[in-house]
Amino acid sequence: MLLSLSIIIFAGLMLGYVSNRIRLPAIVGMLVAGIVLGPHGLNVLDQSILAISSDLRKIALIIILAKAGLSLNIGDLKRIGRPAVLLCFVPASFEILAFLLFAPKLLGVSLVEAGILGAVMGAVSPAIVVPRLSYLIEEHWGTKKGIPQMILAGASADDVYNIVIFTMLIGMEKGGNISLLNFLKVPESIILGALLGAMIGLVLSWYFKTFHIRDSLKVTIIMAIGMALYYLEGILTGMIAISGLLAVMAMGLTLNNRNAKVAKRLTGKFSRLWVAAEIFLFVLVGASVDIKYASQAGIMMIVMLFIGLAFRMLGVYISILGTTLTKKERLFCLLAELPKATVQAAIGGVPLSMGLPCGKLVLSFSVIAILITAPLGAKAIDASYKKFYSYEDHKGEIC
Repeated sequence: MLLSLSIIIFAGLMLGYVSNRIRLPAIVGMLVAGIVLGPHGLNVLDQSILAISSDLRKIALIIILAKAGLSLNIGDLKRIGRPAVLLCFVPASFEILAFLLFAPKLLGVSLVEAGILGAVMGAVSPAIVVPRLSYLIEEHWGTKKGIPQMILAGASADDVYNIVIFTMLIGMEKGGNISLLNFLKVPESIILGALLGAMIGLVLSWYFKTFHIRDSLKVTIIMAIGMALYYLEGILTGMIAISGLLAVMAMGLTLNNRNAKVAKRLTGKFSRLWVAAEIFLFVLVGASVDIKYASQAGIMMIVMLFIGLAFRMLGVYISILGTTLTKKERLFCLLAELPKATVQAAIGGVPLSMGLPCGKLVLSFSVIAILITAPLGAKAIDASYKKFYSYEDHKGEIC
């Protein structure tokens, strides 16, 4: 296990550096490192690492979502209002609709199987979007109009929405029934997650003000609570729908709004943690990719992927109608919704493991989506924000 950890770090760093040198995001090199090192490549990683790969990826997500929450301001979200709420479900709904309309004809699947594909593909990747938008918030790019805050809030709830829809459709494919109560799990999961996180944030804010402890210990406490929240989501499945990851972000957001100075210092601590967490997240996502499924993908799979993305962009555009955003700022919002990786890696193999007829297709589609949209979306965000935001937005000053 120790040797595998070392290999993951050095391979991720080296190929990430190579990617940067050829003007690609470092995550591209990290994904490639995982594919090469993983069980479907050279198979040099110890099975003990692969066995806990899912948990390590969850820890990395907790780090970046806690950091994102500590960067958000409630006042900004209130000011944004309607567009932030619409981004939680409208783009994903449009993407699922695209699969329902076109996948049966292009891919020869049933309507329910098309919906399953759409639910898997409809989730934007928090691992790619969140760190980039958190950086924009910290550096004050686009924050005057609340653009990164708006996308960040929408992307977090977007994943919850898609996973709940995915779970319902999987149940239908296995022969279960669908009901109105299943649809109510979407707002229930978002609202309860946000409320629970806010309550914990209030308690932590009081604790950190009352008892003076080192910032590194504060980070340790937040991480422990974040992992417990993720576990709580799992054990309550089937009883109460609650989003653990959304609770983590809400906890950080509440801390920021109750004690901004402490939140700013903790954001710096989490940024340092993310340096290592990013390597593990993307190398292990790459290791979960079975490249042979990508090789089996036909041209129609790729066509369907881009049809889904086009519908998603239409959903994003509708969500931000009526705002004061310029054409370039609207285009940035569209590009920021492109990348897919984390959710697809997490649930793409579920139908196959359950023995569903569409399992192989869903996994192949997930692999293709990761390989195409993760580097495309990351590159688009990195290359466009300085061009699409005027220099007046930077640091909130007119220069």
